[in-house]
Amino acid sequence: MEKRLKRKQLAVFVEDSPGVLTHVSGLISRRGYNIESIAASKTEKDNVTRISLVVQITEDWQLEQIMAQLEKLVQVYRVIHLSKAASITRELALVKIKSSEEMRQEIISVVQVFRGQIIDFNAQSMVIQVTNDSHKIDAFCEIMQKYGIIEIIRTGEISLSIQPVSFTSSF
Repeated sequence: MEKRLKRKQLAVFVEDSPGVLTHVSGLISRRGYNIESIAASKTEKDNVTRISLVVQITEDWQLEQIMAQLEKLVQVYRVIHLSKAASITRELALVKIKSSEEMRQEIISVVQVFRGQIIDFNAQSMVIQVTNDSHKIDAFCEIMQKYGIIEIIRTGEISLSIQPVSFTSSF
């Protein structure tokens, strides 16, 4: 019987220095876990980077192991499991599709339903921006298949806890 993959979201607050992202991703991949998405950015605190991760696991103990290993890294200040906390999750996708004059109005209607934006178009194609949770982005991309997707890029999920995040270590 094949075990079902679970997607878990983590926020990892790290020292803003070269190589930290490589250490974090390397630690996870060396243990045989897949990173479904990863995004890193500056935070409201100087010299602190936030890494948003979505990892795939089959058992809950695996997530505990990942978190414990991450917390051992010197450059890691804090690891938060966002999947179990109240949080807001979003993903951004840019989708370039084929478009003709005949299909343009139909495409515009679909884009409006998904609250997307057409950010560029010409006689042959359109570039659409959609921001939502990953399931809605998946649904949008599935619908766009019928028009012909030329190119697509997705940021991966980023999440923000609704509750304030407190840090036990000073940084």
